[in-house]
Parts: sequence; C-alpha cells; structure tokens
Amino acid sequence: MGFLKFLEVASMPIIEVLLISTLGAFMGTKYCNLLPSDARKSLNKIVFMVFTPSLMFASLAKTVTVEDVISWWFMPINIGLTYIFGGIMGWILVKVMKPEPYLEGLVIAMSSSGNLGNLLLIIVHATCRERGSPFGDRHVCGSVGLSYASFSMALGGFYMWSYTFHLIRNSAVKYEAYRELLDNKMPNKDFDDNEDAILLKGENAINDVPIVFSTSRSFKQDQERSSMFLSQNSMKLEELQDASTCHSLVGILREIVEEVKAPPTIAAIAGLIFGGVKWLKNLIIGDDAPLRVIQGSIELLGEGTIPCITLILGGNLSHGLRSSKLKVPVIVGVVLIKYAMLPVIGLYVVRTAESLGILPPDPLFHYVLLLQFTMPPGMNIGTMTQLVDVGQAECSVLFLWTYVVAAFSLAVWSTVYMWILS
Repeated sequence: MGFLKFLEVASMPIIEVLLISTLGAFMGTKYCNLLPSDARKSLNKIVFMVFTPSLMFASLAKTVTVEDVISWWFMPINIGLTYIFGGIMGWILVKVMKPEPYLEGLVIAMSSSGNLGNLLLIIVHATCRERGSPFGDRHVCGSVGLSYASFSMALGGFYMWSYTFHLIRNSAVKYEAYRELLDNKMPNKDFDDNEDAILLKGENAINDVPIVFSTSRSFKQDQERSSMFLSQNSMKLEELQDASTCHSLVGILREIVEEVKAPPTIAAIAGLIFGGVKWLKNLIIGDDAPLRVIQGSIELLGEGTIPCITLILGGNLSHGLRSSKLKVPVIVGVVLIKYAMLPVIGLYVVRTAESLGILPPDPLFHYVLLLQFTMPPGMNIGTMTQLVDVGQAECSVLFLWTYVVAAFSLAVWSTVYMWILS
C-alpha cells in the first residue's frame, strides 16, 4: 500500500468529522439557529447519559472475551503511558506558555487523551481491507482488528472518564475562582456602606489608623498567656492535622468513586462482564439469543453518539472562533505534542516491549499499540466541557486544528508503522 493510499485511508474519517462539524457550525449560527447554546447543552446530556454508554456496552459485549483481556494485558499499560507522557508534556506546555488558569486542564487533557474508539476502528478496518496489507487475510484481520479497537475504546473510555474528566472538572473550579477574582477587582462603589472601604481611601486611610503600644507589664502578661495557649493547644493542632489528612484521603476516594460512576464507565464495566461471562453473552448476543432485541436496541442508540458529538463540536466552533482565549503558541504546542513527540515515544515503547517478548506476536496488535500514540484528542472532551460549562470555545478551536493536521499526520505515521512492521 503506497503513501497516497494511506493518505486517502487516514483522511477519509477526518474529513467526515470536519464536514459534520461544519454542518454543526452552520446550525449553531444565528442565521440558522437550529443548534443554539441551550439545545447543545440538552443534546450533550443525552450523549453523556444514553448514547455514549450504549456505544461502549454494545461494542464490548459483542467482541471482547476473558481470553482476550488476559492476552492483551499490555494494552491498558500502553494507553496509560500515552496519558502519562502526554500529560507531562502538556503540563510543561502550560507552565511555559501560561494560558488562562481555567484552560490549563483543557490543554493537558488535549495533549494526553486520544480518540481510541471510532477513529481507530475506522483506520484499522480500512487498512485490513486494502490489498497488500502486511496483516494477512482481510476477513481475519477485520474481525481481530474490530476486537482490538473495541477493547481500546473501552480502556480509553475508562481513562477518559476518570483522569480526563477530573482535569475538566478542576477547570470548572478554577473558572469559578477566576470569575470571583475578577469580581473582587471591581471597585466598591457603595459609599453608603456602614464600614469604611480602605481600598477606596488609598494610602491615607492606612496612615489614619491609630497605633496602640502596650506597657511592658501587659506585654509580659500577653507573652505568658500566648506561651500557655500554644502549649495547651499543640496536641489539638496535631489531632486536627491528622483529621485533615484523613478527611483529604476520604475526599480523594469519594472523587474517584464519583468519576467511576460516570455512565460511560459503568457501561464499559458492564460490557466487559457481559462479554466475559459466556451465559450472559448468550442471552443478548447472537441470532438465537432470547434477548437479542436488547442488544439491537443498544447498538441503535450507540450509533447516534459520533454524529451528535461532532455536531455539538461544530456548534461550539461557530462561537469559539470569535471568543477563544487560546494563544497560537499553545495550539501549536498541542499539535507538536500529539503528532511529533508522542509518536516517537510510542515507537520506543512498543519496540522495547517487543524486544522483551511481552507482546503477542500478531503485528496488527503492535500496529494498534502504535496508533494509540498517534490519535488526535478524544471527542468526549467536548462532551465534558459542555457538561461543566467551561472552555467549550477553546475546545472546539483545538479540535479544529488537531483534526486538520491529523489527516496528514496519520497517513505519515501509518506508513512508517507499516514499513517497520512488514
């Protein structure tokens, strides 16, 4: 398969995303007004609660077994490494470029997460269909590739709705603090207030404050009382510190539980259970399954996930191009992390694991591992920013440029990976 053919294969799903995003942008304009802000928020809640969980459950329950999970044990480690290295480089980027504080989590999330579901599935499936593919028979390749991509989507969804969702939720907290800071900087114009506003009076107000000096006797008494107070309360302070540490640990555990309780994560766990337990799988999967209509209904709901997410991103984009506060160097930095630094790191990681003999011998599995380091940002980030109502415009702008560059980058890196594996 030549480079131009790879370019075509890699570009098709990207172009589809861009075309649907353009439609969403048009629907979000005042001229069309089919997808205003309130409509996008409502649709996004449906995507979060219904469509995305359906997609994850349907894919996992149908294609992944317990044997697959055991033999593919390195894949969750590989995806974790993409998040670790991408997160570290994203953190360095925000420290150097210093975007708005409430956008730091978004930049790190965009740098670390990848579209490990539908886009990976499309590329692997298209690669298997082509003649001259180094992955053997196209039908076997397509079936195995579907299992790889489905498992990748489940793992990616778990990381996405735990680590990435945590970053975006923290961005919402920072945004509230940012707004409060801006509100506090506004001058106090209420001159009828009973209390004096020192900031309005200036430095003279500070000079007008009387200074009272205590006598030597009162000073000694105060000093003795202070020492007694400190000695009596030192034990209480230690107890409070211990209680604070325990409270922090409980808070962290509660935060983890809340993020794991996200509907997509629950659906992924349920999909793995149904896919791994044979009698449960036989209830809903297969032509003779008594409850196959349930699986069919879930698959039908899951098919609405990608179009709806893409339309929402496009609708946000119509507003984002005018109001985004991201600097151009930050956008360039995210693009370089995703398509220059992470793929090189991925090559080193996968080749090292292969040399250690800890990977299955299937070259298609190696190809999927390499692609996981090369994917553009996960589209569920758009769902998260819409849920917490922070950074939607900046998220859409980052999606636009990362997906435009991805069309060419995926073709280049796919060619390199195929050449290495063949």
